[in-house]
Amino acid sequence: MALSSSTDQAVRPTTALSRQGVAIWLDDLSRRRLDSGDLAQKVDELDVVGVTTNPAIFQAAITGSDDYAADIARLAAEGADAEQIVRELTTEDVRRACDLLRPVWEATDGQDGRVSIEVDPRLAHDTDATIAQARELWAEVDRDNLLIKIPGTPEGLPAIRQVIADGISVNVTLLFAVARYREVIDAYFAGLEDRLAAGQPIHQVSSVASFFVSRLDTEVDPRLADLDTPQARALIGTLAVANARSAYGAYLEVADGDRWQALEEQGANPQRPLWASTGVKNPDYPPTLYVTELVAPGTVNTMPEATLAAVAAAPAVTTDTITGNLDRAQATLAALGEVGIDLDEVTDLLETQGVAKFEDAWNGLLATVDAAR
Repeated sequence: MALSSSTDQAVRPTTALSRQGVAIWLDDLSRRRLDSGDLAQKVDELDVVGVTTNPAIFQAAITGSDDYAADIARLAAEGADAEQIVRELTTEDVRRACDLLRPVWEATDGQDGRVSIEVDPRLAHDTDATIAQARELWAEVDRDNLLIKIPGTPEGLPAIRQVIADGISVNVTLLFAVARYREVIDAYFAGLEDRLAAGQPIHQVSSVASFFVSRLDTEVDPRLADLDTPQARALIGTLAVANARSAYGAYLEVADGDRWQALEEQGANPQRPLWASTGVKNPDYPPTLYVTELVAPGTVNTMPEATLAAVAAAPAVTTDTITGNLDRAQATLAALGEVGIDLDEVTDLLETQGVAKFEDAWNGLLATVDAAR
């Protein structure tokens, strides 16, 4: 990894990342962050050009402070139930964040300046309900720089295709397997093709594909430790980065294909890989591991605040750390199978757990708001 030289000390680490083609997004949103000017400050000082949210983030924001108490009381007095209140609170925060980031959206021709809001995670296995709620959220927030988050489950794939065909921009979330990622790319392309066939423009439709990184190491590392062989021990802490790098390899492969090039000629935007779950869970690992090892052009890295702070305080990365390591990544993934761990089984498990975690957070948020009504 190349670090900043003594002649380049004035370049802040986040700016160096941006120059390598990495869009820095913040994986957090709250009313306090908006009201205090904290988000605006991160945009100005730490090169943040987007925001992602999820049910757990909103649960922490709404239950972790009294910033929403007055609105909860007002909406309850107007007869709103818990789901209606949560929808109102979350869409308002996202709308405000979209407005704050709109200058970025305009300056980057719609590539960045994006804010994500997720469909109800309880709909992750219901295609039609996901499509319906994606349309509702798009209309309710009513901002061009919004992204609707749809889980990349088997049932989510046709929803992604339809919503893209509708002209709605999408953040495909909860991706763990490269094979599923390829299916997501296909759904995006198919949605764009459907839209073109209907005589509609595609240049304002945007998408990212959110690959969850750290959870793979969290699941696989203990299994490797239990095997307690030299081959297994050598793989500890390497699988998450290797898997994400393999996904980027798939992205490059597709970008070189005739199907994409035909869409690009019609004004299509690339569906960028987004590295999510980039907070390090193992204290033995560098806090910037899932940022500095995943630097490449055309990517997004959404970071929780602690990870963003660690990146800002670390030496700047001034080179691509993925493209030259694609063969190494494939070798690492192959070695996992050689020690007896089935990567497909692991990624299937992580998808199931990921949906369940978001459902739990959403249900907890609804229960808290219901009790406060």
